[in-house]
Parts: sequence; C-alpha cells; structure tokens
Amino acid sequence: MVALLKKWLGHSTPQSVHATYIALVARARHPFFYTDMQVPDTLDGRFEMIVLHLFLLQHRLVREGSNADAPTTIFARQLSEAFFDDMDRSVRELGVADTGVSKRIKKMGKAYHGALQHYAAGLADDTALKAALARNLYGTVAEGDVAVLEAMAAFVRTEVARLAEVPTATLIAGDYVWAEPAMAAAARK
Repeated sequence: MVALLKKWLGHSTPQSVHATYIALVARARHPFFYTDMQVPDTLDGRFEMIVLHLFLLQHRLVREGSNADAPTTIFARQLSEAFFDDMDRSVRELGVADTGVSKRIKKMGKAYHGALQHYAAGLADDTALKAALARNLYGTVAEGDVAVLEAMAAFVRTEVARLAEVPTATLIAGDYVWAEPAMAAAARK
C-alpha cells in the first residue's frame, strides 16, 4: 500500500540513496559484528546495527549543513525514508497484519530517534557512548564483555573519523565504499 501510494504520488528513492542504503545494510550485516563484536544475531541486533550505521552516515551529513534545503540534509532525510520503507517491507514480510505494521513501525521510529540522540551525545562523552551501545546493541545480552564494549566504542569513533575525511560529493553521489569492518578494527590497534 505504501509503495503504491509513493508510486502514485511520484515519490521514489533516488538511485544514490538506494545504493547508499543497500551498502549500509550490507555493512551492518557483516559477520564481524555478530562474531568479533558479539552483537546478538537476532532481528533486534540486526536492526540496531543498521541504526548505528545510519547514525554514522547521518551524523557526518548533518554536520555538513543544518539548512533544510542543503543537499546533505536532504540526502540524510532520504536515507531515513529508505530505512523506514525497508522496515515497513520487512515487517510485512514477517507476516505482521496491516493493523500491527503501524504499531511496529512507530516503535521502531521511537527506537531509531532515541538511538540517534544517544549516539550523538556519546560522541562527546565516552561513558555515554558505551552506555548507548550497551543498551542498544547488547541490551538483550545477560552478561556482556566489557572489552567488546570498549572495542565497539573505539570502532564507532574510528568510523566517525573515517567518514569525516570522505568528500561530501562522494557520500551524496552514493559512491562511498565502506571499509571491511575487521580491517577497520585492526586499524585502531
């Protein structure tokens, strides 16, 4: 229904946004996160890894310009829309009835916006970043490994620094290539 309305109203995802989102999801699903970084390989864990990667890109894009008409702001918004389109489609594929889809998407939206705020705050405070990562990525784990949490916080900081060096034109053209996460982790040692 949503896809039909978008098609009818003329809303379509630009190719650069689509390519960026597909690459982002592929990166978030990399086995490294679920083995070395011990993120639970569950629907929730995968959702949270996608949100973390969206944060990384959006943080970089929004820092570039806060003007609502800025290309980076528009691209960041379109990435969010692609994310919610994907979540809507995924929930429907799981067999959730139409009446339950909006409730699930609303819950995901709340989690998404909360995580973005907590991650942004965490960039200024290492304790807050680790708390956000522990709550979002490892919240379903009974007992976590502090060393893994430290490694994930370092990983986030490395990715923020790496993205800061990427030309804006590369990002909004959909040409950014994510580094192999294991290689990114090794680079911080």
